Amino acid sequence: QLQTALDSLWRSSKQPDYDARHIYGYKDANHEMSMLQIITATRILDYQGKQSPESLQQLEQDAVTFAKEHGPILDLASVVSSQYPSMALAAEFKRASPSKGRMVDADLSCGDQTAQYARAGANVISVLTEPTWFQGSLEDLRQARERTAKSAASAGSRPAILRKEFVVNEYMIAEAAANGADTVLLIVAVLPQHLLTTLIDYSRSLGMEPLVEVHAMEELEVALESDAKVIGVNNRNLHTFQMDLNTTNVMAQQLSKAGKTYAHNAEAADNIILCSLSGMSTADDVDRYRQIGVGMCLIGESLMRSPDPQLAIRSLCLNPTEYEKSKSSTATASASYTRGTQIVKVCGITSGSDATVACQAGANWIGCIFVPKSKRCVTKEQAKDIVSAVRTFGERTEAVT
Repeated sequence: QLQTALDSLWRSSKQPDYDARHIYGYKDANHEMSMLQIITATRILDYQGKQSPESLQQLEQDAVTFAKEHGPILDLASVVSSQYPSMALAAEFKRASPSKGRMVDADLSCGDQTAQYARAGANVISVLTEPTWFQGSLEDLRQARERTAKSAASAGSRPAILRKEFVVNEYMIAEAAANGADTVLLIVAVLPQHLLTTLIDYSRSLGMEPLVEVHAMEELEVALESDAKVIGVNNRNLHTFQMDLNTTNVMAQQLSKAGKTYAHNAEAADNIILCSLSGMSTADDVDRYRQIGVGMCLIGESLMRSPDPQLAIRSLCLNPTEYEKSKSSTATASASYTRGTQIVKVCGITSGSDATVACQAGANWIGCIFVPKSKRCVTKEQAKDIVSAVRTFGERTEAVT
C-alpha cells in the first residue's frame, strides 16, 4: 500500500521516465523503501479523502482571511537576501525525529520556544508538522506564527514561518497558508519533476516562495529545471540519514558550473538563494558556508536541546564582524558546548544501547572505562559498539575533532 501510494506521484506524469529519473528505487521491483519514502507515502494516505475542489477553495479563502487578520505573507527570498552581510538563520522547532526519537518534553510550547528564537534574531522559523515520526501539528505552526509576530512587534518585523513537511499536493500548501505559513518545504527527492513544478507554481499563486530541498546532483538539476529560486541543500541524506557537511559545497560548485548566480547579496532576477540545511551547530559551521555565498543556515536539533536557545543563537555569530571578534576569544561555541552553559559527561557506559539513551538525554560526552579492575571495564568490541552507537546518533561516520 505504501509503495503504491508513493508510485502514484509519478503515474500522473506524461513522461514518467524523465520526471522520476531522480527518484530512489524508481521502477526497481526489488526496491526497499527508505524511511523518507515511508513517511512520504504515509502522508499521501493521510490526505486521501481530504482533498476536493471545494475543500481546496475553502482553504484558499481561509488563507486570505488569515492574511487580512494577521498581516501579509513574507517573501522568503527577500527575507534571506535582506540580512546580508549577516547569515540568515532558520531556527527549527521539532519535537522528535525518526533517528533520534523524542527530543523535548511532550508539553513544550511551540509558541514559547519559537518566541525565544525570534527574540534572539532568527529570520525564519521552521516548524515540523508531520504528526507520527516528528510529533508535530498545524497547531504548532499557528502558534509559531502568532507568538513570533507578537515577540517581534517591537522590532518592527517578524520572522518568516516555514511549514516543514512532506508536501505532496496543493491542499497541503493551502493548508499551510491558512495556518500562518509564509513558505513551505518541497523535497525534490520524493517529488517527480512535473509535480514539483506544479507545486512551485501553486505556492507562488498564493504569494509563497517555496524552499526547494536537494541533496544530490540529479535533484539539483530537477530543481533548476522546475524554476526553483530558493534552494536548500540538505547535508543529510534522508534515505540513509548519513550526514556530510561538504554536500552544500559540492552543490555550490555545481551551480557555478551551470552558470548560475547564487551570491547572498546579488539582486539579479535569476539569482538563486542558496541555503544549507542540517548538521550545523557552531559559529565555525556558519562561517564555513558564509564563505561560499550561502545566504541562510537552518539549525534545529542543537537549538531544541539547548538549555538557552537565545544564547545558542547569539553564539552562532551570524554577523561576520561578530565572528571575527570571536576568533580571538576562548568563548567561541564548539559542537558540544554553548558558552555560558554546562557540559555533561556520562562515564562508565558499557553498551551501545546505553550510549544511545545518554545521547538522547542530552549528554555532550560519552566515557568508557578500560581499567581492568573496574566493574565497568569494557572490551575492545564493546567500545566499538559504543562508538558506532554514538556516531549513528550523530548521523556521522567519522570522529569529531
